[in-house]
Amino acid sequence: MDKRIIHNLVWGSSFLIGLSAFLLGVNWLFHPEPWLLDKAPNEEILGLPFDELFASEINKHLPSYLKVIYRFFGWWLISSGLVIMAYIKITRMGTSSARNTLFSVLAIILMGIYYLLLSLIPTSPFLVALHGIAFLWVIGVCAAFQLD
Repeated sequence: MDKRIIHNLVWGSSFLIGLSAFLLGVNWLFHPEPWLLDKAPNEEILGLPFDELFASEINKHLPSYLKVIYRFFGWWLISSGLVIMAYIKITRMGTSSARNTLFSVLAIILMGIYYLLLSLIPTSPFLVALHGIAFLWVIGVCAAFQLD
């Protein structure tokens, strides 16, 4: 395969990972009730529906607290996505050091996210997105091996 196409697979798949993180973060940041994005697994962990949880007087401010937590998570994902995209733009993944560094860091992040999702909320709808991001990572790593 042409080296240019392989190089485009390396940086393109990595850029899409950053863009995915950015878009997921925007989703959590701007959703009016972000805990409802994965309502079923959250209610499964809690053992009761959100309506029942919020009905209790002691939990009247819980929705505000959850918004802060999810907004922070959204900003974290947006920031991570922007850092990934900036790193790719600056390095263009032109050296093996740039590729190995990014793919190693992404591998650690993906393993951590897989562990959390599969052990704590295996019914999360975001597991599909994680599989897609992992697939992009595999494409990038396989293409990077062909460049080296």
